[in-house]
Amino acid sequence: MQQELITDAILVSNYIKGDESALEVLIKRHKQRIYSFIYSKVYDRDVAEDIFQDTFIKVIRTLKRGAYNEEGKFLPWVMRISHNLVIDYFRKNNRMPKFDNTGEFSIFSVLSDTSLNAEKMIIKEQVENDVRRLVDELPEDQKEVLMMRIYNDMSFKEISDRTGVSINTALGRMRYALINLRKIIEKHNIVLTN
Repeated sequence: MQQELITDAILVSNYIKGDESALEVLIKRHKQRIYSFIYSKVYDRDVAEDIFQDTFIKVIRTLKRGAYNEEGKFLPWVMRISHNLVIDYFRKNNRMPKFDNTGEFSIFSVLSDTSLNAEKMIIKEQVENDVRRLVDELPEDQKEVLMMRIYNDMSFKEISDRTGVSINTALGRMRYALINLRKIIEKHNIVLTN
């Protein structure tokens, strides 16, 4: 395994000098980590594969132009490119959550901070999108109670009346919803902060 001993910086240098196989080694070395990162954001294998390919097209173009100057920081550089392409994908497909005054409660409407820059706003939107995906993975009865409690700000008495179950059952469903959310977050190694 001579290839493992060659650093990313040397492989990048060799590729720039015309050694096409050096790029293949770099892709094989980092494919799993980059692909997993992309997939953890888009939850769609085809989309993740497309973004992964677009990432390396951008990498190749940048290297061929001689515009790469991230000495020894190849992987973080590629991860930044893939992160930006994921954001572009959400923007292009209008899949970023939009906030309107439909009366639906949003934790971020409470956390209004006018000094936020665009990047922080995108991160907040991504976090909320991730939370909504996690909630969608819950069993229907737990999801229903969680949505009523968190998004509609209903009391457990109101939830009990609306769903026709006892207050203790509503409390139990909420408890299990939170336990299950924690399990899903740990299982997928999800980070919900910036």
